Amino acid sequence: MLDALTLDQMRIFVTVVEAGSFRAAAVRLSRVQSAVSHAVANLEAELGLTLFDRSGHRPVLTPGGRALLADARAILLKVDSLRARARGMCEGVELSLSIAVDCLFPLAAVSAALKELHDAYPAVGVEVIVGPLGVPFAALYEGKATVGIVVGGDLRDPRIELEALSSLSFVAVVAAAHPLAARSRTGDEVTATELTDHLQIVQADPTPLSEGRDFGVLSPGTWRVSGQDTKQALILAGAGWGRLPRWAVERDLAEGHLVRVRASALGRDGEAVVDAFLAHRNDTPFGPAACAFRTALRRHAHKELSRATPPSRE
Repeated sequence: MLDALTLDQMRIFVTVVEAGSFRAAAVRLSRVQSAVSHAVANLEAELGLTLFDRSGHRPVLTPGGRALLADARAILLKVDSLRARARGMCEGVELSLSIAVDCLFPLAAVSAALKELHDAYPAVGVEVIVGPLGVPFAALYEGKATVGIVVGGDLRDPRIELEALSSLSFVAVVAAAHPLAARSRTGDEVTATELTDHLQIVQADPTPLSEGRDFGVLSPGTWRVSGQDTKQALILAGAGWGRLPRWAVERDLAEGHLVRVRASALGRDGEAVVDAFLAHRNDTPFGPAACAFRTALRRHAHKELSRATPPSRE
């Protein structure tokens, strides 16, 4: 009878798939391997279907197992969301709040929002993690962060809820003495072929979440760096070209240290607009402190980024 199915069995089934083996799933779930194997066997007996081919070194999903995996994940997501909502209704103010921020997002807006949070909830402890690309997502996955601020929608996961927060403008820039700067000063269009002749400074992802993928990389010659500050310093030194948030380079552009690269391959006039999102796990509800931070962040992000947003084009 299907009535005998349990959420625990489904969660163990999904964990075995994600961990890659019964042993790894047992470690992740803090259980003995025999208990994990027994739970999966009971689930198979209840369904009347073999979920794993166990003939090899590692268990491999059968066609039936692959078909039911999505259903099991959907059920668990709904249950986790239900529990989170109920917990959020009865819990008080959080003891602490951990926030993971993409380094492309202006920290001035985050800092201003955290100041308001401290004024409203002085007893709430705060930890801020800052990193590029997959760092906020990884921190949410691993339970190291309650709130994430991510830039771009390239990384998605059904366990992570995204709320549109603001838009960021990115511009391609070079140092004033770089060969591409002269082309841009005359208003000439820089072609994609011309860009490939010059070194591109690229920010690398320290997590495996974007492994095998490149975002906005055009030049065959690249230098990869671990942070935005390093990328900006190398571009200012004339080492190569790269794209940076407009809010981060406004002063250098105004003072003539950097020059825009007018390349339509990177967007109109070498400029592209990317959305930023507030993120959290489905099973981790926003408490009063997190909600207060979210409200303050929206206001300060709009204020901070409106100064670096290009005028609308007709």
